[in-house]
Amino acid sequence: MENQHRKISGYRELDQSEIDAMNAIKALGPHIEAVINAMPEGVDRRWQSIGRTHLQEGLMALTRSVAQPDFF
Repeated sequence: MENQHRKISGYRELDQSEIDAMNAIKALGPHIEAVINAMPEGVDRRWQSIGRTHLQEGLMALTRSVAQPDFF
């Protein structure tokens, strides 16, 4: 459905530069995931998991900084 974000409360219309920024941020995800998944067998899996989580949180924070939703 086109423009479905208009039907979800709390989201606003993005301009083209914001859309480009969102797409650039989202494009990083698969690359970061590939690096994490390609790590050698001997790494500390606990720290690998912590790193994965923090990187996911970072990408989410960046997208939220662009989208600027008006909800908690």
